[in-house]
Amino acid sequence: MFYKLKPLLLKPLLLFILVFAANYSVAEEAFDVESVYKRTCAVCHDSGVAGAPRKGSSVWASRLGKGEAVLLANTKKGIGAMPPKGLCQDCSDEQLSALIKYLTAQP
Repeated sequence: MFYKLKPLLLKPLLLFILVFAANYSVAEEAFDVESVYKRTCAVCHDSGVAGAPRKGSSVWASRLGKGEAVLLANTKKGIGAMPPKGLCQDCSDEQLSALIKYLTAQP
């Protein structure tokens, strides 16, 4: 009996996978670092709340000296008052790295 259900379940499953894959790739392409920064990071990093280093500050030089991998690891697990991944829980490692580069860039 189960073998008769397989064709009925296979089409919706394949459709779901195709829709999910299409949405995922669009979401990846649509990543706008500036708007995500404003939505997730700016609250603390624009004002320096709770000791957060400000965007573009020279304070980032010593942190950058430790390497991008350390900055990414600290971002992912959280550091000081910053929660894990900041406020960007749905960001991938690549997106977090783009946010770090945006945040640490000198004006």
